[in-house]
Amino acid sequence: MNLRIPGPTPCPEEVLAAGAQQMMNHRGPEFAQVLRRVTDGLNWMFQTSSDVLSATTSGTGGLEMAVVNTLSPGDKVLAVSIGSFGERFRSIAQAYGAGIVSYALEWGEAADPKEVGRLLDENPDVKAVTVTHNETSTGVTNPIEAIAKEARSRDKLILVDAVSSMSSIPCPVERWDLDVVVSGSQKGWMVPPGLAFVYMSERAWAANAEAKMPRFYFDAAKTRDSLAKGQNPWTPAMSIYFALDKAFELMRAEGLEGIFTRHQAIADYTRSRVKSLGLKLVPVDEQFASNTVTAVWWPEGVDGSAISKRAREEFGIVLGGGQGKLQGKIFRVGHLGWVQQREVEEALDVVEKLLGESRTA
Repeated sequence: MNLRIPGPTPCPEEVLAAGAQQMMNHRGPEFAQVLRRVTDGLNWMFQTSSDVLSATTSGTGGLEMAVVNTLSPGDKVLAVSIGSFGERFRSIAQAYGAGIVSYALEWGEAADPKEVGRLLDENPDVKAVTVTHNETSTGVTNPIEAIAKEARSRDKLILVDAVSSMSSIPCPVERWDLDVVVSGSQKGWMVPPGLAFVYMSERAWAANAEAKMPRFYFDAAKTRDSLAKGQNPWTPAMSIYFALDKAFELMRAEGLEGIFTRHQAIADYTRSRVKSLGLKLVPVDEQFASNTVTAVWWPEGVDGSAISKRAREEFGIVLGGGQGKLQGKIFRVGHLGWVQQREVEEALDVVEKLLGESRTA
């Protein structure tokens, strides 16, 4: 099976084998060593000198952790949304009682940093900005560094969903002066679902000391204090830690620049190939097209669902579909984590073949 969705992503055999090893005492010294190595790997990938937290949950759980550990009910949030996951981040903040100032764009567009600044000037009581770095529902990557500058120049917290970007495209959290950055294991990290990773800046920790949103399982301070003892506060998904420990060996061998360059090259190929088939990318401005997932409009009059079904059943190619209002209108090709160009070539060969057959039917 050629799994070409933006997550969960395929995993190397040695990573899967590492995850299949026997359990150990999660409060003992052996697991403490695993947790330390994994945390050091996270710090390396996030490009930070402080410890990145890890929690047994999905990426969405990590986003909830970002919200409840920095905000109080009634705090105002500028929620930047360019697609399905931006809307999810906004909904989490709203569910916990945050007041929402919404900056929602048409799906396919990237956020304008200047508009973020304008909205912050119009709403000086906003405490934080929530924003998605890489929106997998539309294949668009937001200009996070520039957005962060707008937020930081006005002394606002910036909370970033980097679930599908971190470990595949650059997101240096300290250099870009970000406050909370979240990722998830099932994306570019080459391991199964089950872990979320959360970076918090000194400003975020200061906000945490005053934050009053309810939290228990997702208490970042408990997670940080347990990490200092070589533990998680709650029973961890140990198999995913074992797998990630092995995955970091592979990632370190390739190096940060190698990882980023590979993703850029495969994304460039994917976009070029898609356009050569006469298909149109979902991103309105290609300079913001994602290097981890390419979103493509199905041509008018083509039954995209039928093509995706045939690709899966007849050729073993699993394409991502559209989400929300894009359901049935687009397909998505995931190219993040453990991926080489030949796998994308195989998938697009099948798309080309089935599109040709549908047009001559």
